[in-house]
Order: sequence, then C-alpha cells, then structure tokens
Amino acid sequence: MNQPESDDDGLLDHCPWLYAEQASKRQRAAQEQRRKRLFGGAGSVRLGEGCFVAETAAVYPDVLHLGDRSYIAAHAYVTGDIRAGADCTINPFTVVRGTVTLGDGVRIGAHSSLLAFNHGTSPELPVHQQPVTSRGITVGDDVWIGSHVVVVDGVSIGDHCVIGAGAVVTKDLPAWTVAAGNPARRIRDRREARGAARRAGVSGGVAPGVAAPGVAAPGREAPPPAQEPSALAGELSALATAARAQAADLLDRCREPRTGRYVDRPGAEPTVRAHCDAVEIAELLLGQAPPHLPAAEHAARLRELQDPVTGLVPEYGAPLPVPGPAGLPEDGASAYHVLCVGYALDLLGSSFTHPVHTVRTTTADRLVRHLAELPWRVRAWHAGAWVDSWATAAHWNLRLGTEAASSGALEALFGWLHTHADPWTGMWGSPTAESGRLQMVNGYYRLTRGSFAQFGLPVPYAERVIDTVLDHARDPRHFAPGRENACNVLDVIHPLWLCARQTSHRAEEARSWAANQLTAALRRWHPGRGFAFGPTPDGTGPGRAPGLQGTEMWLAIVWLLADLVGLADVLGYHPRGIHRPEPALPAEGTA
Repeated sequence: MNQPESDDDGLLDHCPWLYAEQASKRQRAAQEQRRKRLFGGAGSVRLGEGCFVAETAAVYPDVLHLGDRSYIAAHAYVTGDIRAGADCTINPFTVVRGTVTLGDGVRIGAHSSLLAFNHGTSPELPVHQQPVTSRGITVGDDVWIGSHVVVVDGVSIGDHCVIGAGAVVTKDLPAWTVAAGNPARRIRDRREARGAARRAGVSGGVAPGVAAPGVAAPGREAPPPAQEPSALAGELSALATAARAQAADLLDRCREPRTGRYVDRPGAEPTVRAHCDAVEIAELLLGQAPPHLPAAEHAARLRELQDPVTGLVPEYGAPLPVPGPAGLPEDGASAYHVLCVGYALDLLGSSFTHPVHTVRTTTADRLVRHLAELPWRVRAWHAGAWVDSWATAAHWNLRLGTEAASSGALEALFGWLHTHADPWTGMWGSPTAESGRLQMVNGYYRLTRGSFAQFGLPVPYAERVIDTVLDHARDPRHFAPGRENACNVLDVIHPLWLCARQTSHRAEEARSWAANQLTAALRRWHPGRGFAFGPTPDGTGPGRAPGLQGTEMWLAIVWLLADLVGLADVLGYHPRGIHRPEPALPAEGTA
C-alpha cells in the first residue's frame, strides 16, 4: 500500500510522529538532505532508524545521538552534547542545551527547556563575563515532561517520572515520581491507582498520536504486563513481608538438630551448598546469619572445609577433588563450592583461608588450550559453568591479595571470550536438536556471571544476546506453563538485566516478559517452606519440593525481574551473594 502523498511540510515539522506513515517521497528526500547537512557539520552526529529532524529546528550540536524513531520538532533549539535513546520526542519550541542525556521513550512537551549549564553570579564581574559551568542533566527511561517545564543544570530525573506542565525542576526526582509546581515537588508515585494524575493537575506535553509513558511507541507492539504495576507492587511487597516473617521457620525445617548441618529439604542429605543457601537466605531476609549460630561460627565451619593444598572445597564425606588441567575439576560440587562457599563467607564478613591454588598456578597457555577443549557445541552449560568457577576462583584470589593466576592468565580468559563470542548470537556454543538454545543460554548466564558481570566489564554483542535470549524464552519445551524452573528463568532474566545496562534494544519486550514471569513467580511461594526449584527434565535434583536452593534462587530471580520492570524497591531486599546485580570486583582487578 502506497504512503499518502502530503505536501504540508509544516504539519510534519510540528507533528513529526506522522513522518513514518504520512511523509511523501519528496519529504523523505528532503529529510535525507537534512540528515546529510547535520552529518556534515562540525559536531558528531549519529541518527538511528526512522529519526526526523524538522527543517525549522535550530540544531547546532557538539554531539547529537538520537536512537531509533526519535524526533526533533519545529523551532526546537538544540545545542551541546545531546544523547537520546529510542522513541524520544523533543516537541516544538523546546530548548535542549548543554550536556543532556535522555533514556528511551522520553517525551518533552512544547516550550519546555532543559538547560544543562549555568552562569556564575559573582558581584565582581558583569553577568556576560561570568564563567559558565555545566554538570549536565540526565533523564531516565519512559519519562513524560509536560509543556512549559524548565529543568535546570545538575538535575537527574529517574525512570518512569511524569512532570506536570509549567513545573520548574531544581532537584533530582526518584523513579516513578509524579511532580509539579515551582519548584517542582512530588505529588505521588505514578504506580498509584489510575485517576490520581487528573486530581493532581498533570496535563499537557504529549501530542495526539504520540505514545504516553508506559505505552508502546507507534509501530512497536508490546504485550501488556500480567497485572497493573500498582497491583504487582502490592503483591511483591506482600511476598517480601511474608518471606521475612517465615524465614526463621524455613531455616529451622532445613537444619539437622543432631549434626547442625543444613539440608536442602527435609529428608535430603546434608550438603555444603545447603549451608551456603541458608546463609544467603538469612542475609537477604533477616539481615543476619542463620540464627542457629553466631556468624563467626558459621564462617569457621565453612572455612575448615577448604583443602589447604588445592584451595578447593569437597562435599561432605567425599574424597578431595582432582583438579583438571587448567586448575579446576570439569564438573561436580567442588567447582560450584568455589562460588557458594566464597560468597557465603563474604556475607558472613569472612573469606577463604587459602587461595584457590589450583587456579593461582594456571598459566595463560594452559588456560587457553583448555578453553578451546571445553564442550561448547554440545554441552555449553558445562563449559560456561567451568568458566564461572575458574573466574570466581581468580576473583577470590585477588580479594585475598594474592595473584589471581599465573601472569597473563586472567587477561587471556577475557581475550579468548571476546574473540570467540559468536557475533550472530552474542554467545558461546550452539543450539542442539534436543533442547534448542537451552544449553547455550544457560551456559551464557554462568559464564558471564563469573567473568564480565563479576568483574564489572561490558559483554560483547549485547543486542544479539537479547535477541537470542528472547527467542529462547518462547521455547515451549522450557517455558510452557508448568515447565519453568529456577535455573531456566534465572538464565534468561540475568542476561536481559545485564544487557539492559548497555542497550535499550527490545526493552519493552524484555519488560513484558519479566512482568509475566514475575506474576507467575509470586504464585510459587509455599508458606513456611519457601520456593520449590521447579520441574527438571530428568526428575532429579530439588524438583517440585520447596527447599533452600529453590528459595535462594527464586528470591534473587524475583529481584531481577522486579528491577527490570521498575519495582525492585518495594521488596526491601537486595541480593549481595552469588546473584548480586552489581560487580563484585571493579574492572581494574583484571589488570
């Protein structure tokens, strides 16, 4: 179907959201010339797909980066270092100057001003000779700034905010704030019941045909979340309150009174991991060590399990593990104990007694050879888990003040990972006929958790990772109702959360998936017993019985899901152990 021909250039200049569907061939050619003139100017210009810059807008940037489908409308005045995400609109007669960063889905109403600079006011000099300062303005995702609003230098506006017409914003606004007035003040939380905005007098700023905050932009369809945010926030708060109230009973049922050891669930054998899960759950929900012992005694019991020669931790009653050619066993409990015991000790204010010697002595050559020999094609999860354990051992060695590994080994790890990531999927490994993308996606989580995320480094090909993960999340073999388990959901949400720190690619789809999973997760809590891990294909493992492993994992999953949809604050807890969202060691630790 041909686009309707229109010669009303003023219409598109003032209503740029109509450009995609109504521009004539002549107008599209004129816009292409406009882009070329911008590219030929003195500043650095980068425009995404479907962008529009009105001919009558005064755009003289040092830097101008516009994400896909972003617009600058008629008579806007834009100068300085301006960086906007996707689906942003700078409406007619708006002024944006200085160093201004906009997230995705930001709507700035007509006649508003974002002024990211200031003049001095010293009485010794006339105003025109005063020095100019600039701290910059930052606006988060999904923000609606009404008409005739002024935002002054140094202000940060959080995600999902709504700023009422005529407001003067002089101080930072936290996420989800609805604000109005001069100076702007908080009126309410945007997640409150519908209708409050009208009572508060918020109006103006979004032109007809432009998506309002929280609504998919034109041409981008996003399925609605399972519940209204306010209802979901209420359920999240209720879950967290119940979990905290029941945490002590949950821990009691999973501790053997005779030995003092922890089991995943009543009737199971005691394991080192169960003790570590108990530590993580107690810290998360109670803010302390499991109440059966003082923190120092918990730490002493875990520290004494470490073999001083290898630095590894075997399972109760198991023989000492045999290190592999690059310092760690290929599989088994001792490889995971590098993670869970290390982080449990960290939460208890302690650490391993000894370095993980088998990793500390790994050479770069031996490591690279072993990486190439791992079963990436058919068992990518096992390969990724090995990298997770090796990198985490290197992390603990650095935290102890010793060498992570022999000279250049840690750098060699990141060099190998960068050069072997598939640019089409962003991952390591391949799909299999039996399980689709399950191995590669689950392996990606384990690998990046211990390497890029733990050391605070950006992942390669973040947009391709999101594509791969979202495609995998539609696989009914793993995500049909009743088939989800903690491992598979965690291994989707963590890559989505991690990559969202680097890109807004398919952000609405990711948030929609997270909202639906969050609604389902809230139904999985068993009062007094916690979360069940979920069904496993071979029927082994924790399965459908509530226990410590399922509870520890699902509490972290719920936080990641909630954070991706902007609701993590209502939980009142923040993972600090294995599934912590922030880096555990700054990037300079790899040097």
